[in-house]
Amino acid sequence: MSPPDAPAAPEREPEQEQGPAPARSADRALLAAARHSGGRTAAVLACTVAAAAAALAEPAVLGHTLDLLLRRDPSGPAWTGLCAAVIAAEVALDAAAVRLTGEVDGRSTARLRRLGLARLLGTAPHHAARHAPGETAARLTAHAAEAGKVPAALAHAVAALLPPLGAVAALLLIDPWTALTFLLGVPLLVLLLRAFTRDTLTSVARYQQVQLETAGRLVEALAGARTIAAAGTADRERARILARLPGLGAEGRRMWQVYGGTTARSAALMPMLLYAVLAVGGVRLAAGAIGVGELLAVLRYAGLAAGVGAVTGALAAVVRGRAAARRTAALLALPPLGHGRAELPEGGPGTLEFRDVTVVRDGAAVLRDVSLLIPGGSTVAVVGRSGAGKTLFAAVAGRLTDPDEGQVLLDGVPLRELTAEALRREVGHAFDRPVLLGGTVADAIGFGAAPGPGPREVRAAARAAGADPFVHRLPHGYGTGLAEAPLSGGEVQRLGLARAFCRAGRLLVLDDATSSLDTVTAREVERAIAREVRPGTRIVVAHRLSSAVRADLVVWLEGGRVRAAGTHAGLWRREPAYREVFAAGAAGEARADEPLPIPSVRKPETGR
Repeated sequence: MSPPDAPAAPEREPEQEQGPAPARSADRALLAAARHSGGRTAAVLACTVAAAAAALAEPAVLGHTLDLLLRRDPSGPAWTGLCAAVIAAEVALDAAAVRLTGEVDGRSTARLRRLGLARLLGTAPHHAARHAPGETAARLTAHAAEAGKVPAALAHAVAALLPPLGAVAALLLIDPWTALTFLLGVPLLVLLLRAFTRDTLTSVARYQQVQLETAGRLVEALAGARTIAAAGTADRERARILARLPGLGAEGRRMWQVYGGTTARSAALMPMLLYAVLAVGGVRLAAGAIGVGELLAVLRYAGLAAGVGAVTGALAAVVRGRAAARRTAALLALPPLGHGRAELPEGGPGTLEFRDVTVVRDGAAVLRDVSLLIPGGSTVAVVGRSGAGKTLFAAVAGRLTDPDEGQVLLDGVPLRELTAEALRREVGHAFDRPVLLGGTVADAIGFGAAPGPGPREVRAAARAAGADPFVHRLPHGYGTGLAEAPLSGGEVQRLGLARAFCRAGRLLVLDDATSSLDTVTAREVERAIAREVRPGTRIVVAHRLSSAVRADLVVWLEGGRVRAAGTHAGLWRREPAYREVFAAGAAGEARADEPLPIPSVRKPETGR
């Protein structure tokens, strides 16, 4: 099954994901990931701290052992064994920390991905659409993996600080003059680390932004591959997708330049400090203030104290991870579509009521002051010109989104107060461009909340949607894998209808769900909805004249308001502007089909 063509999304300005609020959101997400692997993260910290303690003990033990061996002290061999034990403990603890780090990284990444995906799927579709598909994929894959390294990297960073701090304390205990010599260079080290952190954060943020934009363009091109091939613009699209690669390369080189520059400066500063400590230590040895073993310990501790490389690497991982966490946490900022605890009354007819409903998008009211009572069991055609608000009306009716003002009730119960199970059990949807999910055609038709329908129900829904004949022609019928099924747009739409019919409740919302069907097939589907699908209320976003003719009630939208509601016959007779809504397609449709009957159902007309 080839993916539906999709127009390329307009170029967007880079996201504003820097600042205190996104940083706090990212830190909360990282804290949640750390808690998820709290035991393992604590074990990483314990192992790294213990390894650092062993590294701190090693110079003192080596120095003392050397002095004992030089004096031929009988306890020298025992201390030699202790040296070996300290070194072995450090190696073993480092190995354990590496293994645990891998586990923590994996679990933290999985936790962030689950949180992001749950929020993405649990928000209203228009909120999820804030992020392009390619960008969303990058946030949940590469950026989540980078952010997932933060808990363990933070533990390593804490442990990496212990050797330098402990080494300075040890120098003070062995000989204050050597410690003072080293401390003279500490301000330069602090400035070095501060500049490194600042420059790395800026560069990483830019690099990840370019990653998102490139991924977004790639997914757009993949979705519209057929259109690109037909237009012969493959070279142009390739250039558009790769246009930011020079910027990506520049930011990548800048990151390595920052890291390399810090390393180079520290490589120049560290030997100078070590030579200064060695010189002072030599003077103190000549003066008899310290022994040979103590001089060895001084040199080793000076090396540990100058271990800015380990601190720099750990800080770099934390900085990169926090920047990536801001990208992933943007998904966590999506508002959830919450649910209540109410259930629908048993045997309700599906009465739908709009009470002063207003929906705002981008600061403008798209639906305004909609008040409407739809009797249970009726079929309602929602008509209007393009941009009148029909799709949004359908989304609010089935609670794919909530109104900003007012409320929608089903059988007297506000949709906001229903449990998720009750809402999705009793409210079904079919769309103009359905996406088929599942392994096989049968899985796609039965897709939805448990319990799943049996083979008989799946086939009955397919017959009602006019899909059964072409499904039988597939290589393995209903067992054909979706990837192996060469489906046209109309066939995909019929499978989407079958999915809706298979789980039809007391309210069924069809958002232009027959637009890809020929007129005869669309008529057959309309008849099946009336005769073969579970009885209930039908909301049909209609562009065909026949859909309005067959409806019990027509809701005519104009400029986001209900201009009028009534039977098709009444509106057609008295409203010339209503007839103009169908003027483009009515003549051709009338020629293609038998004369359209006027529905026998007459309901009171309410003009607005």
